[in-house]
Amino acid sequence: MKVILKDDVEKLGAAGKVVTVADGYARNFLFPKNLAVPASKGNLRSIDEIKKQKQFKENKRRREAEKLKDRLEKLSLTAEVQVGEEDKVFGSVTAANIAALLESQGFEIDRRKIMLEEPLKALGVYTIEIKLATDVIAGVKLWVVKKEEQA
Repeated sequence: MKVILKDDVEKLGAAGKVVTVADGYARNFLFPKNLAVPASKGNLRSIDEIKKQKQFKENKRRREAEKLKDRLEKLSLTAEVQVGEEDKVFGSVTAANIAALLESQGFEIDRRKIMLEEPLKALGVYTIEIKLATDVIAGVKLWVVKKEEQA
């Protein structure tokens, strides 16, 4: 069955592309999720409109990501960790910890968008990259400091 994709579908194609898929895949997955329409003569004429809508959505998503990037880059986070002898950190600061710190500041960021190659295991100042959109990456300053002991 030939269908016109209304949105990008991973491993299938981009919006506006005409692809051939199995009948069941189209009926049970693509059509119910509004990802594609049948490739009829009338729908083939509307490919340009589908591409315009996709471009409009992408531009809007990008503008929102740019605004969020500006707000995030002004932010400075502090992660307090327990340390032992010679300032050796117990445990580490992970993407989930950073996501929780961002949430406490009012930002709802998924931990999978935080680009942390490995957990932070030392005290210091780090610039953490957060992927907000395909080509919008924000840098957030993170201070990993010693937790003050309470008497």
